[in-house]
Amino acid sequence: MRFLAGLILGLVALPIAALLYFHLGHPPVAVADQPFTLERQIVRVPLHARIDREMPKSAPISPSESNLLIGAHIYREQCAACHGLYGRPSPFASHMYPKAPQLWQPHGGAVVGVSDDPPGETFWKVKNGIRLTGMPSFDHVLNETQMWQVSILLANADKPQPSSVLDLLKQPLDFEPPTQPGPSVPEAK
Repeated sequence: MRFLAGLILGLVALPIAALLYFHLGHPPVAVADQPFTLERQIVRVPLHARIDREMPKSAPISPSESNLLIGAHIYREQCAACHGLYGRPSPFASHMYPKAPQLWQPHGGAVVGVSDDPPGETFWKVKNGIRLTGMPSFDHVLNETQMWQVSILLANADKPQPSSVLDLLKQPLDFEPPTQPGPSVPEAK
């Protein structure tokens, strides 16, 4: 009888305690909060399984200079604010949870990024986004060809790029702070 009473009390108390924990605002919801134990592992396993199951196995376009250049333009407009440019990390990335990977960060003579991912995996991520990471879905922002052009560009990030592509990826974004102090702004009186 005691066992049954304890079991029933446990089955009632546990959900009530969890509800109170969430309702009173204790879970880590701010970017700077420490993640739950095993949070990354719990999310990573089903994400990779789904991507492996659903990603296109081959790209319908080639990494031509034209596709790479168009992909670079799209990347600058849609991706660089979070994922950075060639040698220029994003000012937002370190303040995101999880941190947005810097896809054009040179490292040891090569570019770190998603160049080791199949283009279909990058395409899946661009098209569908990834929940709870800040990575949006571009399914209704870009058309399929544009998503492939960005994916092909990133899949080839570790290969020599046409100078027009590299020049575009090395230019600062409009919102980047100047490297030298500018004129001071007079204070309002």
